[in-house]
Amino acid sequence: MEQIILVSILTLILGILGGIGLSFLISYIKGTSIQKKADKFLEEAKKEAEKQKRDRLLEFKEESYKLKQEIEKEVKEKKEELKSNENRLLQRENSLDKRDEILQKRELSLEEKEQNLLAKQKELQAKDEKMDELLKEEMEKLESISKFSQEKAKELIMKRCEEEMTREIASYVKEKEQEAKLQANEAARNIIVESMQRYSDDVATEQTVSTITLPNDDMKGRLIGREGRNIRTIEAVTGVDLIIDDTPETIVVSSFDPLRREIAKVTIETLIKDGRIHPSRIEEVYDKVCKDINNKITEIGTEACYELGITKVDPELVNLIGKLAYRTSYGQNALKHSKEVGELCGLMAAELGQNVALAKRAGLLHDIGKSIDYEVEGSHVEIGLDIAKKYHEDETVLNAIASHHGDKEQTSIISVLVSVADTLSAARPGARNDSLENYIKRLEQLEAIGNSFEGVEKTYAMQAGREVRVMVRPEEVDDVLSYKIAKDMKEKIEAEMQYPGTIKIIVIRESRAQEEAK
Repeated sequence: MEQIILVSILTLILGILGGIGLSFLISYIKGTSIQKKADKFLEEAKKEAEKQKRDRLLEFKEESYKLKQEIEKEVKEKKEELKSNENRLLQRENSLDKRDEILQKRELSLEEKEQNLLAKQKELQAKDEKMDELLKEEMEKLESISKFSQEKAKELIMKRCEEEMTREIASYVKEKEQEAKLQANEAARNIIVESMQRYSDDVATEQTVSTITLPNDDMKGRLIGREGRNIRTIEAVTGVDLIIDDTPETIVVSSFDPLRREIAKVTIETLIKDGRIHPSRIEEVYDKVCKDINNKITEIGTEACYELGITKVDPELVNLIGKLAYRTSYGQNALKHSKEVGELCGLMAAELGQNVALAKRAGLLHDIGKSIDYEVEGSHVEIGLDIAKKYHEDETVLNAIASHHGDKEQTSIISVLVSVADTLSAARPGARNDSLENYIKRLEQLEAIGNSFEGVEKTYAMQAGREVRVMVRPEEVDDVLSYKIAKDMKEKIEAEMQYPGTIKIIVIRESRAQEEAK
């Protein structure tokens, strides 16, 4: 039994020793194979590195060669450029040398000419001195012969020349002024006529009353109301006079303020359509109509600016422009007049090469003061100037407003155009109406101014005051003086009278030779 255990232990020990030896043997075999593989890998890596080294060297040599060629090329170009610059500098140097030679020659010639001029100047001075001496001697001889001193002779000659030339100068001035007027009038007439041909508007005269048609005569009683309370309320609220007479199915609204008249007319027409007519309803409808009319005024002002092509206008100023539609001057609608003036200004400004937009703006705003002249004290010119300043209008527009009636000096061509266009619009036939009293006063004043001049026999105002004919006494007034009378009369009329349009002054001098055969 013990022998079997020993044999087993020996066998186990031999097995363990054999396993250890076998493992050592296997490790040795594996180590030798790995070493061989590593050596082989290192060898291949060395070969690859040498190959890459050769490739890099070749690439470096190629790049060095290319760089060398490029540098040589650039150096060559720079050399050629330097050579061309050097050639140009040489050429310039040669040209400068030539110029220097030419300038030197000119300088020499100028010096010679200067010397010649100095010599001639000395000769002339000597001759002048000699001439002065001769003239002095001759003058002394003339004074001794004529027994007149030089000063007395000069004074006598000047006096005669003044007397003889006075009439000639007057005639010459008259002729030249007439010639200038003809040319200026022709040019101005062409511009104005062309502008008027290119712009035309209907002639419409505004009245101070509006007529309202009623559906039946019973409506008159309803408008009057019990004990007249409705008509009193209408007149008190609207500020107009309501005329209800025997005219069938018609009543009349009367007021000098067209805006009030329009509001009253629309209010009454609305009440008639509604059928409810009593004081509270009248006030309610009146308030609503006022708001509607105010919106309508803004629309009218906007449309006027749009028609003239005017932009950047303050909304409050647009509202004032719209109010001009309800203002009249001698029966002429103020907005239509302002639009017409704006159009004419624009057309004439285009002919004269001026700012068309600014001319139209000045023309439209020239009577803006009339929109509130019923509410504010002062002339429409002063009110309009304050309004334009408030809304920061251009200085040209301010001057056009201030000077369109001659109250201030006109500082620009556009101001003159506004004045001309204003006169054209107001003076054209049918544009305005005037009272008989004012018409007769203007004619009498024209005749009185004409008769105030010395030598005038009779003065006649003709063509509704557009022309004045002055008859002078031929024995007291000659042709030159008649021309002076016409000019002085023109200045006096411009200074003392206010009138639309222009007035032509004709001075007539007639000489008659009469004999009787017996």
